[in-house]
Amino acid sequence: MAKEKGEKIVAKNRRASFDYTLEESWEAGLVLTGSEVKSLRAGKAEIVDAYGTIERGEAWLMQLYVAPFEQASVFGHEPRRKRKLLLHGSEIKKIGAALKDKGYTLIPTRLYFKDGKAKIELSLGRGKSRGDKRQDIARKDAERETRIAIGRARKGR
Repeated sequence: MAKEKGEKIVAKNRRASFDYTLEESWEAGLVLTGSEVKSLRAGKAEIVDAYGTIERGEAWLMQLYVAPFEQASVFGHEPRRKRKLLLHGSEIKKIGAALKDKGYTLIPTRLYFKDGKAKIELSLGRGKSRGDKRQDIARKDAERETRIAIGRARKGR
C-alpha cells in the first residue's frame, strides 16, 4: 500500500486563538490503536476540549474525542482516553517548565496526517481576559470595514 504524501487535516481548533494568546508551537506524534487511526482517517475527531499535560516526564493528551469505529466491535477504543504524545526529551522539559508558570496551557491547534502518520500541533497559550477578546473582535471588525471600504473605492462607488 502506497503512503500518502503531504498533509491531510483531520480537525482544527479555531476557538484556541480566540480564547488564548498562542505563543510557541510543537509538532508531536500520537500513540494510537488501529481503530482510532481508522476513525481519524474518516475525519471523526474533535479537539476543542483537549489539552496537554506533562506527567512523570511524559507528555499526554487529555480529552481528545475520537469517535468509536463501527467495524471494530470487540477491539474498539475508549473515545476520550488519555493518549501519549511523542516529543523529544528537551521539548518535554521546555513545555513542563512553561506549564509550571501561572496561566499557561498546552492546547492542540490542529490534528492531521503527515506522510501517513498521525500528528498533532500543540501550542503554548495563555488565557485571554474578556477585555482582550473584545479588543480582538473590535480590531477584526475594523479590518473588515477597511477592506470593504477599499473594495468600494476601487469599484468607483
